[in-house]
Amino acid sequence: MTNGEDLKNNVQTSAKKSRIIVYGAAVLFSLIVGFSFLAVKTSMEVGTPLEILTYRFNFAAVAAAIPLMVRFVKIDLTGKSLKRLALTVVFFVGFMAFQALGLIYATSIESGIIFAIVPILSKIIAYYYLAEKGDWKQNAFITLSIAAVIAMFLFSLQGFQGVSVKGFILLLISCLLSALSNVLIRGVRSEFSPYAIAFLISIGGCVFFNAVTLMTSAIRGEPLQYLAPLAHWEFVLGSAFLGILSTLVTSLLMAYMLANMETVKATIFGNLSTAISIFAGVIFLREPLYIYHIVCTIFIIIGVIGTSLNGAPKPDKDREEE
Repeated sequence: MTNGEDLKNNVQTSAKKSRIIVYGAAVLFSLIVGFSFLAVKTSMEVGTPLEILTYRFNFAAVAAAIPLMVRFVKIDLTGKSLKRLALTVVFFVGFMAFQALGLIYATSIESGIIFAIVPILSKIIAYYYLAEKGDWKQNAFITLSIAAVIAMFLFSLQGFQGVSVKGFILLLISCLLSALSNVLIRGVRSEFSPYAIAFLISIGGCVFFNAVTLMTSAIRGEPLQYLAPLAHWEFVLGSAFLGILSTLVTSLLMAYMLANMETVKATIFGNLSTAISIFAGVIFLREPLYIYHIVCTIFIIIGVIGTSLNGAPKPDKDREEE
């Protein structure tokens, strides 16, 4: 075997290992997001959506700051495009804020149906902003996954009274901001490390939601209400999970995924998390499992795998960055 053949085999082996790590990160992302609904349900028994968001980002900010304080990691922002990164943070925090507002007026089922379109919005924005192109096979698998998510939620409807227009609009804005933040994260990937992106998202969310919560408490004349949720261990535990794992870690994973795969391939794993949340509810909350859960989950998985395996070839520049 020649040196050229050895080099070629080493490159192929390295590329295969890289793909395994990337898709391993995507599966881990789906698992964390899928189980986060358990933490939300636990926290909602004690706190309001705003309080949950505030402490979620409090835990995320503290967890993100510790590695910097002990100098385990470093963030270098010198000479880099901070405006684009700041816009990324604004879109991400906005997505979380509008989602919380939308859930006040809409049900979680309606939210699940609406958020299934995030991969489509991401694909459209990435096409114009990043010139990412797919093929008909990838589009077909995306459609299959989204249709399976929507079908699962529609089968779950009981006593449906119609969608709140206000809730629909708020959740649709949240979806758009989520898609924009995903595309922008991929857009700044060459300048900023996944940790820098996740750190600034955590800090930005912490500052914003604490300001809103403290102002709300002051207006109501209940300044000590800010600390009230901390008296309940289930709220602290749920918020810690949402902050450390479902915000900081998933931000790291998403930033890493978007640095190594197309936007639509990364965002489609959000649909997989929907299926995981269903089975988590069955296992931990003894919620009923129906045949349509299983059938729709199979189609979601097929759609996610098909989307991941198809698409336009990556440009040489992206190959070099990996």
